[in-house]
Amino acid sequence: MSFFTAVNCIDGRIQLPTINFLMKKFGVEFVDNITEPGPVKILAEEQSGQLAESIVAKIKFSVNKHNSRGVAVSTHYDCVGNPVGKSKQLEQLRISIEYLKSKFPQIQIYGLWVRDNGEVELVFD
Repeated sequence: MSFFTAVNCIDGRIQLPTINFLMKKFGVEFVDNITEPGPVKILAEEQSGQLAESIVAKIKFSVNKHNSRGVAVSTHYDCVGNPVGKSKQLEQLRISIEYLKSKFPQIQIYGLWVRDNGEVELVFD
């Protein structure tokens, strides 16, 4: 069995597009999905907070128990959990990836942007 880890917004519009993208792009069978409203805001701006620690603990579980091949953090258009523009979200995404790389230096961390048509774009690798 092969796994990948997705840190996604709770928004249901991006779940399947992200999962399908990761399965196809990385050739994995399963995606462990970790969701929070606006996770890039949490990981970029609230790193010492309880939610960020919870996300990190779930990633650790996925990496250690499922031997996840990598971690992708997603952000998307029209995010009500993080109602800022795309440029701000991409800045938060970059900071989130740097933060997660410091926590998980042994695994590749990717950044995804999900467009309004459901298309997934790899923006950081």
